[in-house]
Amino acid sequence: MNNKLLTIFCLSVFLVSVLAFSSFAASTVTTTSTVCCERTKSGAWCQNTLQSECDASYSQTPSSCDSTSFCKLGTCYDSSEGLCLEKTSQKSCQDGGGVWNSAINPDEIPQCQSGCCVLGGQAAFTTLTRCKMLSSTYGLQTDFRKNIGTEAECVAVTQATDEGACVYEQDFTRTCRFTTRSDCTKVKDSNFYKDFLCSAEDLATNCGLTTKTTCLANKDEVHFVDSCGNPANIYDATKINDKSYWRKVIPKEESCNPDGSNSNSPACGNCQYFSGSVCKDYQSAASSVKPDYGNFICQDLNCKGTYDGENYRHGESWCANDNDDPDSDSVGSRHYRHICVSGEEIVEPCADFRQEVCLQDSISTASGGFSQAGCVVNRWRDCAGQNSKSSCEDDDVRDCKWLSNGDSSSCVPSVAPGLNFWSDNQASNQICKQASEVCVVTFETGVLSGEKCVDNCECLDASWTKQKEQMCTSLGDCGTKINVIKVYGSAKGWTATKGGSKLATTNTPVVN
Repeated sequence: MNNKLLTIFCLSVFLVSVLAFSSFAASTVTTTSTVCCERTKSGAWCQNTLQSECDASYSQTPSSCDSTSFCKLGTCYDSSEGLCLEKTSQKSCQDGGGVWNSAINPDEIPQCQSGCCVLGGQAAFTTLTRCKMLSSTYGLQTDFRKNIGTEAECVAVTQATDEGACVYEQDFTRTCRFTTRSDCTKVKDSNFYKDFLCSAEDLATNCGLTTKTTCLANKDEVHFVDSCGNPANIYDATKINDKSYWRKVIPKEESCNPDGSNSNSPACGNCQYFSGSVCKDYQSAASSVKPDYGNFICQDLNCKGTYDGENYRHGESWCANDNDDPDSDSVGSRHYRHICVSGEEIVEPCADFRQEVCLQDSISTASGGFSQAGCVVNRWRDCAGQNSKSSCEDDDVRDCKWLSNGDSSSCVPSVAPGLNFWSDNQASNQICKQASEVCVVTFETGVLSGEKCVDNCECLDASWTKQKEQMCTSLGDCGTKINVIKVYGSAKGWTATKGGSKLATTNTPVVN
């Protein structure tokens, strides 16, 4: 009996122990097992981690993220940057503004296919969209080479354009040519030394120092030339015998006077095109300054003593007129655009008959104002049809001015057009006749007092006549207008005819 009780008691203890262990094990599993969090509290996407680390706003499941739909990986394409991110979940891609594709390999997506983007002297293995973005950022023309399939090949593209000394044997002599790495590889048994000059003593070639200079294609500066005819650094008279200056390439910004134009400098050939100088043979440039060494100098591209007596910088343009007046509209006058190009003043006429006028403005730059001018259409044709000052002077649509004529006003061209009166006299007269007016002045004759004006007496006043003449000449080449050689028209535009007790004052526009 006691043995049975003992057995039952032992079984009871065993069952309690098993239940306690099971409860502990379950508790342990619950707190240490991982789930797939679409997003964790720390912001990470699709992580296998503890449930307590999951962001409750997103999906989660007690399985591996590899087997979930919401964490399925693909490729994310950023259209603004042209970048493609591999193994990215759809949700994280869309939240970041990207376009998601289920393809794991980016090369399967046209927008993500990479090539070599050449940016000046550098290159990047990237997509076409990003290449365009980078080119635009640096102000370069897009050079995308999709036939280059690896980053190593892309890097080699820029290395091929490296410049330096190509050393080789010729006629049992160690000689040198300053060229690119790519061209050097075509020379048998050659060695390339990036950024070295052929005159470097280290290279032990037959190329040495000289006092000669030259101009190089696509470069603004004057350069030294070594004894083998290779270009060397920018001409600096103080470095003529400095062997260290003849050893390696010195950048433009580290050469003589990099912040000046060096125009007509006898000692420095660091020409600056945008400051108004470029390499030129001093004799062909008609320069009064001879360089200390060689025959080349930084030619001054600016224009001095121009038509209007002013000095202008290379690239500037300005307006001129036959009468030296921007608003001049004398008979036969014309507007012109003048341009300073490489030290030469070039004249471009605007359309004849003042159908175009020249407009000029100034752009602010670090070195002061920069004059710019251009010929524009003279929009005068609908001036006569405007009945208010605001519509007349609306310079967004027309080029007119509001002219007050005593009690009346009219809209006339700001710059009167020229008229082709010799071949189209009828059309010209129609324009001029818009200013025609008849003013009948009435007089009374007394027995003792003589004639006395009683009606339209203002028409006898000189100011009234002047206003009418101004209206006439503002329409075009009409009336007694002065011409381009300062001669007035022979016909009078205003005539006075007396008949009986009346004086008729009449405007007769006459083409000059």
